[in-house]
Amino acid sequence: MYITRFLENYILRVSEAFPALIVTGPRQVGKTTMLRRLAGDGRKYVTLDDPLVREAAERDPGGFVGRYSPPVIIDEIQYAPGILPYIKMYIDERGRKGDFWLAGSQAFHMMKNVSESLAGRLAVVWMLGLSQAELEGAAGAPFVCDREVFSRRLAERRPLGVGEVYERIFTGSFPAAYSGEPFMREAFYGSYVNTYLQRDMRDLAQVGDELTFLRFITACAARTSQMVNYADLAKDVGISAPTAKQWLSILVSSGMVELIQPYFTNTLKRAIKAPNMYFTDTGLCAYLTRWDSAGTLEVSAMAGAFFETYVVAEILKSYHNAGRRPPVYYYRDTDGREVELLLEANGVLFPIEIKKTASPKRGDIRHFAALSPGGKPVGAGCLISMYRDVIPLGENAWTAPVWVV
Repeated sequence: MYITRFLENYILRVSEAFPALIVTGPRQVGKTTMLRRLAGDGRKYVTLDDPLVREAAERDPGGFVGRYSPPVIIDEIQYAPGILPYIKMYIDERGRKGDFWLAGSQAFHMMKNVSESLAGRLAVVWMLGLSQAELEGAAGAPFVCDREVFSRRLAERRPLGVGEVYERIFTGSFPAAYSGEPFMREAFYGSYVNTYLQRDMRDLAQVGDELTFLRFITACAARTSQMVNYADLAKDVGISAPTAKQWLSILVSSGMVELIQPYFTNTLKRAIKAPNMYFTDTGLCAYLTRWDSAGTLEVSAMAGAFFETYVVAEILKSYHNAGRRPPVYYYRDTDGREVELLLEANGVLFPIEIKKTASPKRGDIRHFAALSPGGKPVGAGCLISMYRDVIPLGENAWTAPVWVV
C-alpha cells in the first residue's frame, strides 16, 4: 500500500525548474519509493548500492553517465561522488530541466560534494518520515498559529484519543510500519540501528568503537526535547565533550536528530543560547530508550518529552513537505521561563507551547509574556495539547488539538 506524499507536487515543480534535484534525508523514509512512483516508466533507475554498479561508476564515471543517460534516477549517490562532475558536464552541454533525479541518505559528505559540483544546477529536497496528515489522507500545509486554520482542520480531521496518539508515537513514522504488510517493530528498528552503525558511521566519521557510539545515540534519545549539554553527554558515554559535539553533528546531518536553535536578541540578555535536541522519529527514539509498548510509554516519566518530540517533528515535516526551511526557534532564559517553539514569519514571532494535557489552563502560556520586551513583534500563540477543541486561552492565544498539526 502506497501512501501519497506531500512532497510529490513540489518535486514535480522543482523538476521543471532545475536540471537536477536531490532528495535526501534519513534512511527508510521512502525517498526511492516516491521517486520511482513519480517517474513511472519514463525514467531509468540505477542504484549505487549495488557493488558492481558502484565499481563501474568509480572506474569510469564518464562512461557511467553516458550509459545511464537521462532522464534517470540515481540512488545512493553518496557512494560514487566521482560521477558528479560528469553530471555537471552533461547538464551544461544539454541544459534540459529535470534530467537527473538523485537520492541519498548521507547528507554529511554528500551535500559538500553536491554543492561543489552542481552549484546552481540542483535543487535540494529534504524528506522525513510520514506525517500524521499523510497517514490520515488529509490536506497538508506548513503549520501556522491561526485560529481559523485550526477550526477548519478540526472539522476535516479525525480526532485521536490519547491511546491512539501514543500508539503512533511508539510505532514511529517510517513507511514500513504502514505498508499493509506485517510490521515486526523490534526487528525493523534493530536492523535500522545496525545498518546505521555499520554502514553510515563507517563513511561519515572515524568511529572506532561502534558500541560506544550506540551508547551515545541511546543517551541522546533519552534526552529528546531537552537542551543540549555536551559535557553531560560526554560524561554519560565516557567520551570527550568535543567528540560528543562531533558525533551529535553526525546525527543531525544524517537526519536522525534535529537541533532547534534558541531565539535571543540584544534586548533579551538573559536568554540561554544552547540548542534543544529532538529525534525526528519517535518510534526509533522509543526503541533506543527500551519502551516495550505504547501504554507503558504513555504513563512513563518520558511521556511529556515524547509528546513534545512528536509535535515538533510534525511541525518540521509540514515545512519540509512544502519544500521550505522550517522557521523555528525556542526560547529559554536564566529565570526558567521557556517557550517550546517560536515560528518566525514576516518579522513576527508566533509562540507555541506543547503539553500532554486534556485540561489546558491560561497559566500554560504564561511564559509567552517573556518575549514582549523589545525585539520582534509577537503574534498569535497556541497551546498544542490533547484538548479536543479550539478555544481562546488568553489574549491572542488559542488551544489546538495535536491532530490538527
